[in-house]
Amino acid sequence: MKDKFPNKTTIDALEDEIEYSQKLIDVIEKEETLVQYPKVKEQLNLLKETVEDDIEHLQISEDQDAKIGHKSADTAFFGFKTHLAMSEERIITAAAVTSGEKNDGKQLETLIEKSKKAGIDVETVIGDAAYSEKGNIEYTEKNEIKLVAKLNPSVTQGTRKKEDVFECNKDAGMYVCKAGHMAIRKARQGKKGVAANQVDTYYFDIEKCKHCPFKEGCYKEGAKSKTYSVSIKSNVHTEQMEFQESDYFKEKSKERYKIEAKNSELKHRHGYDVAKSSGLIGMELQGAMAIFTVNIKRILKLLG
Repeated sequence: MKDKFPNKTTIDALEDEIEYSQKLIDVIEKEETLVQYPKVKEQLNLLKETVEDDIEHLQISEDQDAKIGHKSADTAFFGFKTHLAMSEERIITAAAVTSGEKNDGKQLETLIEKSKKAGIDVETVIGDAAYSEKGNIEYTEKNEIKLVAKLNPSVTQGTRKKEDVFECNKDAGMYVCKAGHMAIRKARQGKKGVAANQVDTYYFDIEKCKHCPFKEGCYKEGAKSKTYSVSIKSNVHTEQMEFQESDYFKEKSKERYKIEAKNSELKHRHGYDVAKSSGLIGMELQGAMAIFTVNIKRILKLLG
C-alpha cells in the first residue's frame, strides 16, 4: 500500500503541499475498503476541507488590491481594513474600506465628512491614539470638533520628516514605510530625561529595502542599514495635552469600547473577518451588506 502513496514534498511551499495532499486524497479514495474505516474517513474529510480552504486562501492572496497590515509588532494580516464611524446610539454613520497597510488616522476626515453628508451633526469624535496626529488635531479645531484621542508621544510630541513615507502603527508602536514594511526594532538616543535632545530611531530590514518598489529616494544603494528617526520635542500640542486632562475628555474616552464591540459583531456574527471575494470593490460590497444588516438590527432594537 505504501508504494501507492505519492512522494512527500521537500519544499516548504503551500502550492506543493496542496498538490501532494490532492494526490494523497486520490489514492485513498480509490481504496474502497480503506475508506470504510470511520477513522480513515474522518481524517480524509478533514484533509479535503483543509485543501479546499488553502486553495481559496491562495486565490485570495493573489489579490492585487490586498496588502499586508499589522495589528502588533509580532502579528500581521493580508487583506483589507474597514474604518468605521459610529454614533452614540451605535449606528454606523460612515465607513471607508482600504488595503491593509493604510494608516487608521488618515481616514478621520473622510469618516467625518461622510457622516455629515448622512445628516449627522458631529460635535465630538472619540478614537484611539492613531487619530491624534497633527493633521487631525488641526482639522478638528478648524471645524470646531472636540477630538477625544490620546496623544501618541512618538507622533505628536516629536518632529519628523517624510511624514508621507513613514507612518506610525499605534498597535505595534512602530513605524511602517510606504511599502508596508514595519520597523524591526527601535532605540532611543540622547540624554535621558532631556526630551528636546532625544531621538527615537527605528530600524528596518535592509534586505527588504533592497528589493522595495519604492526604494528610490529612500534606500541608498550599498547601504548596510535603513533607519528612520523622530526627534522628541515637548509642548508641540499644548492645547490638546490640556484637553486630554479634562474631565470631559476622560469621561468620553470611556465610550470608545462601543466601536470595538461593533467590530466584533461584524466579524463574528456576520462573517466580516474574511473577504468573500477578491478586490477592493468586492470588499466594499461585502462591507456595505454587513454594515446595513447590523444597522437595521440596531434600529429595530431602538424602536423596541
